[in-house]
Amino acid sequence: MTHLSVEMLAADATAPITTAGHAQLGIAVLAGIAVIVLLITKFKLHAFLSLIVGSLVLGAVAGAPLDKAIASFSTGLGTTVAGTGVLIALGAVLGKLLADSGGADQIVDTILARAGRRAMPWAMVLIAGIVGLPIFFEVGIVLLIPVVLLVAKRGNFSLMRIGIPALAGLSVMHGLIPPHPGPLAAIDAVKANLGVTLALGVVVAIPAAIIAGPVFSRYAARWVDIAPPEKMVPERASEELAKRPGFGITVATVLLPVVMMLAKALLDVVVDDPKDGLQRVFDVVGSPLIALLTAVVVAMFTLGRSAGFTRGRIASTVEKSLGPIAGVLLIVGAGGGFKQTLVDSGVGQMILDISRHWNVSALLLAWLIAVAIRLATGSATVATISAAGLVAPLAAEMSTTHSALLVLAIGAGSLFFSHVNDAGFWMVKEYFGMDVGQTLKTWSVMETLISVVGIAGVLLLSLVV
Repeated sequence: MTHLSVEMLAADATAPITTAGHAQLGIAVLAGIAVIVLLITKFKLHAFLSLIVGSLVLGAVAGAPLDKAIASFSTGLGTTVAGTGVLIALGAVLGKLLADSGGADQIVDTILARAGRRAMPWAMVLIAGIVGLPIFFEVGIVLLIPVVLLVAKRGNFSLMRIGIPALAGLSVMHGLIPPHPGPLAAIDAVKANLGVTLALGVVVAIPAAIIAGPVFSRYAARWVDIAPPEKMVPERASEELAKRPGFGITVATVLLPVVMMLAKALLDVVVDDPKDGLQRVFDVVGSPLIALLTAVVVAMFTLGRSAGFTRGRIASTVEKSLGPIAGVLLIVGAGGGFKQTLVDSGVGQMILDISRHWNVSALLLAWLIAVAIRLATGSATVATISAAGLVAPLAAEMSTTHSALLVLAIGAGSLFFSHVNDAGFWMVKEYFGMDVGQTLKTWSVMETLISVVGIAGVLLLSLVV
């Protein structure tokens, strides 16, 4: 995975669009975030427009030329829509096919029948953890959202009681467990042992997922007691269907992209040779775009045709799936634009410069650096790669287990308090139908719990291994 981490570094290593000092950059970050929150909460301006204005304010306060600030925002928006946006669209098509064919009903009815009411949050965190093992967080969301919303509605659960455990399972995997790109890039940077990191990562991830998922969801459901948003809940399949797809074939269809991406990740670990023919094939086959596209095409047959859909009905289903997500795509894209403006302004480098003077233990230092970059830029990947690059020299004198713990400390820090500069924040907000304040009290707190429990687990393990 060396080639992946190098590409990521290159993508974020652009020259800053401003020469502002650290104090001015810090004020610019606070001003940009404050404007976004104020416009959305006080003036009820649409989040898409608020993010555009906030990005321009950030650039202006940082002293960046207006044309460069606009270019940074546009680049970030385009990159996010081209990447995450396409995945959201494919996930929406798959979700619509799942719902209209009766496949989602089949999964939800089976889960409700076999898992008791008290066990449901635990079932959701387990399902999300399994699904999220090899795939990006954004892909996991679009795959699980139909199931989460239907389980909450049919079972008469608070959305937070079901949604938070699912999000926690996905997020823990994303930040702590190889073969996710972030942990793999950190492993490469500090020359850690992948197997040891994976084993210790599981030890750290389990309590983090439990505390931030089923346990915290009890409190999140009290703080934000909301029902699934009607516009996002898949409609119950028509009673006129010839039949519903079976549970086995439905689950297999949903898990197909998971298996494809897992196969690629495992081959990357075993072969690790960019020139190897088989690995190059799986780099394509296991990419999120191809994996989800394949699942959509397969679903047209395993779900659509199994339910008796004609070609016209399948085409209509696909068309209807894209309309409701237009707003989500714009907001998530604008979140990516704001993040890119932060990165291009040199905020990440500012954090790195300041952190060189921190005098704390290596594990805690790595976590704090990742936290600071995460808070400033909103990107877990940028936080992971930047922090790993800075603390890598410290790993030279560490044991195998402690270098693995260094990777986990970085991963835990990269998840700390997702807020308005993170595209994931806006995905969760829109899918769950929450306002900014509700998203901060639930999703952002959940991410912080994972991060804090994660570093606590790392520090405790460092005392015994």
